Amino acid sequence: MTMSERLVAAGLPPLPRNAWLEIDLDALRNNVSVFRDLIGPNPELMAVVKADAYGHGLVPVARALGNSGVGRLCVASIDEAVCLRDAGIEARILVLYAIPPEARNVAAQRGIEVTAGPITAEHGAEVEVDTGLTRAGIKPDALKDVVSRISPAGLWTHIASPEDANSTAEQIRRFDAAVESTTARAGTVKRHLAATGTLLTRRGAAYEGVRIGLGLYGLMPNDLPIPSDIQPFAERLRPVMALRCMPLRVEGFPAGTAVGYGGTWVAQRESVIATLPVGYGDGFVRAYSPGAGALVRGRRVPLVGTVAMDAVMADVTDVPGVDLADEFVLLGQQGGDSITAKELARVRNTIPWEVVTSMSFRLPRVYHAGSVLMGLRTLAGDFTVTGEA
Repeated sequence: MTMSERLVAAGLPPLPRNAWLEIDLDALRNNVSVFRDLIGPNPELMAVVKADAYGHGLVPVARALGNSGVGRLCVASIDEAVCLRDAGIEARILVLYAIPPEARNVAAQRGIEVTAGPITAEHGAEVEVDTGLTRAGIKPDALKDVVSRISPAGLWTHIASPEDANSTAEQIRRFDAAVESTTARAGTVKRHLAATGTLLTRRGAAYEGVRIGLGLYGLMPNDLPIPSDIQPFAERLRPVMALRCMPLRVEGFPAGTAVGYGGTWVAQRESVIATLPVGYGDGFVRAYSPGAGALVRGRRVPLVGTVAMDAVMADVTDVPGVDLADEFVLLGQQGGDSITAKELARVRNTIPWEVVTSMSFRLPRVYHAGSVLMGLRTLAGDFTVTGEA
C-alpha cells in the first residue's frame, strides 16, 4: 500500500502530494528514555521544542511527550508558547529568550515561564548567565544585582563548544562562580547547563536539570568526541524524521541530454531519470546537488542537475525497473542503507540542526508509532486518529 492508501485506511485524509516527512513518535519516546537512563532519576529533563520542534512539528511532538517523563518544554519565543497553550498543552513551558515587555501579561495569564532580559527582568523569571556564548543572558559581574532585584526561579547557561573540553570547562567554572556569588540572595534555585553535546561528551554537570534538543530527535552534532562509556547510550538514539517521496516521472534519455536548470549535468550515457517532487521550497536546498543521493529499492542513486523549487532529479539508470510506484528516501533508511542528517549536513557544509529545522511547513508530516499511523499535518490542518499524535 502507498502512504496515501495507508492513511485513508487509518481514517485520515490522503496525502496532498507525493512527498512527506515521517515522524516516528516511538523513536521520540525512546530517545527521552535514553537520556533519562544517562542522567539518572533526579535531574529534570527539559525537552527543547523550539523552531517547530526542530522541524518535526511543535504541537504533535509536545503531545507525544506528555507522558514520557519530560518536566518542561523549552521554546524560543512567546508565540511558540502560546501556540502550545492554544493547542491544550498544559505542561510547564519555559521561553529561553527574553520576551518583549508587551508580552509579560500574556505570559503571566497563560502560565508561561520566561527568561529575564534587560527590560523584562522580573520576579520569578529564570536568568541565563552569559558565560561565554556571548549571545544572550546576564554577564556574571552583573548577576548579583539582577538576582537581588528579581529572586529568579532558575539560573542557567549555554555551552558554546561542547566538543572543546577546555572552553567547556571554563564556562562551567564561570557559571559555578557566578552562582556561588549570588547564593545568599538567590536562595534555592534550579540550575541547568547540560544539553545534548555536553551530556554525550560527559563534559557538563547535570545540576538540577538538563535541556535536550538535537538528541531528542535522535541526532548528534558532527564530530562529537563521545567517550566509550557513553557510546552505548548514543547508539540507542533513533532518528525521528524521515523524508520520503514517490516520483512524478521516470523517463529515459539519450547520452548528451542536459538535465535541469542551466544544464549543469549532462548524461554521459543513455540514462533513466526520475523526477522527485521535493525541492528548495521544501527546505531541500540547492546545495544538495551535486553530492546528495536517494535510496530506491534499497539502493543508493545520485541526485543530478540543479535542485529546483519543487523538484529534484535522480539518476536511476543502474536500478532496473524503477517506476511511479516506487518509494524514494531522501532522509532516512531503506533496506540496509540510510541517509542521515549528518551526511546531508556535510554535503551542504552545515550542521544537522539546520537540515531538519529547514524542512518547510508545506511538507506533510505523517506521525506514527511503529507501524501504527497516529496523525497527519498538512497545510489544511492537523488530523489525528487517537488524539495522541
